[in-house]
Order: sequence, then C-alpha cells, then structure tokens
Amino acid sequence: MGARKRLSAEKHKEAQKTQYFAKLQNIPSSPRKMRLVVDLVRGMEVNRALGVLKFSEKAAAAPIEKLLRSAIANWEQKNERKAEAGELFITKIYCDGGATLKRMRPAPQGRGYRIRKRSNHVTLFVDTKTNEK
Repeated sequence: MGARKRLSAEKHKEAQKTQYFAKLQNIPSSPRKMRLVVDLVRGMEVNRALGVLKFSEKAAAAPIEKLLRSAIANWEQKNERKAEAGELFITKIYCDGGATLKRMRPAPQGRGYRIRKRSNHVTLFVDTKTNEK
C-alpha cells in the first residue's frame, strides 16, 4: 500500500470513530424496491421512523427497521447512555446495488431468457441535531 493511500485510509478510519452508522449488505431484493422505503424515512426522528417502518406494508421495511435499531444501539454503545426521545435523527441513508445473480429461464423456440436476481446494500447514519454538520 502506498503512503498516500495509507494516510487516506487512516484518516477515513478516524472519521468513522465519530460517526454512528450501521450497514446491511446483500439483502435479496432489488435496490429500486428498497429505495422506496429508504426515501420514506430519510431525515426523520428515529422513533417516528420506527413507527413508519413497523406499519409499512412493504416487505423491504422489515430489514430497514432492524438496521435502524442496530444504528441506535451503536450510538448508545459509543456514547455509553440511552438515547432520549426526540434526540436522534437519521442523518444519511442510502441504498446501493449489490451482486446480481444471473439465471436462465427456458423460453419458446429453444431460446433462453435471462433472469437477474438483484441484491442491495443499505447504509444508515444516525446522529443528534446538534452534532449534524
């Protein structure tokens, strides 16, 4: 590893220590479906977001709810105290495409249609309003 790359990696690692986040990788649903749920909760207060996710009928809401609970637990563990009501907010949340499994499906006249089984990665950051930049 080169010197510049090492310095950049160390700087990134130090920045991660002051951020409170959780990642969920290789969720077997398409990123397009997941982004519908992610857009619902972006910027919300965490208790309100948990309520929205709990009563959402989208299948993608369950993994996002679990991810949000994990991010809250990370914040509580790093700050060594419980989060108070109305204190934490979702500062950033984004969904990226993951690996795509490619399968073939029989089609008429000896052809094969391609099936793409998509997956995605979701990253969620929480923080208090005062610490937000």
